[in-house]
Amino acid sequence: MSITVEDKAQLINDFARSAGDTGSPEVQVAVLTKRITNLTEHFKTHKKDNHSRRGLLKLVATRRKLLDYVKSKDEARYRELITKLGIRR
Repeated sequence: MSITVEDKAQLINDFARSAGDTGSPEVQVAVLTKRITNLTEHFKTHKKDNHSRRGLLKLVATRRKLLDYVKSKDEARYRELITKLGIRR
């Protein structure tokens, strides 16, 4: 259910704003989105896994807060980020 080191490194390379950037909201949203999609796939086979479902809801809430922050700071960055990740909002 978690993401691999290679996947995370690839996401950091794709969404980093500068070299060595791992903490920008764009990188955090990308990593959270990857984790959310992995958990969504997990729930297709394990429908009654309510403990993990709670974690999924926390991830979604955290991603929403980060996206709201990016939107408040720069709407163009927000639009680019959601189109790049394929998030519908």
